[in-house]
Amino acid sequence: MAKNDDDPFARRHAASEIGAAYDVPVRVSTVIGKSQIQVAQLMRLTRGAVLELDRKVGEPVDIYVNNRLVARGELVVVDENLGVTITEVVKSGTIIETHH
Repeated sequence: MAKNDDDPFARRHAASEIGAAYDVPVRVSTVIGKSQIQVAQLMRLTRGAVLELDRKVGEPVDIYVNNRLVARGELVVVDENLGVTITEVVKSGTIIETHH
């Protein structure tokens, strides 16, 4: 049986399937920078130690959805919290490895 794009029932059914996806939770994370150090250096870190990141002040941060790079943005302050203003949407996502 051929799919009929003019069938109102089929359109409503497809819309309800897509609508169900809107309730699926996703993990959104923002990476402000990265650093690579040796284990010995990691073990010597103490309170007050500064870990230098690979980003300069004012450079865009990376925004990931479920470990896929989707956008870049700028850090902003919202009330007393940090936020991100999206400045660029990435065309094809890049999957990163995370170990939580």
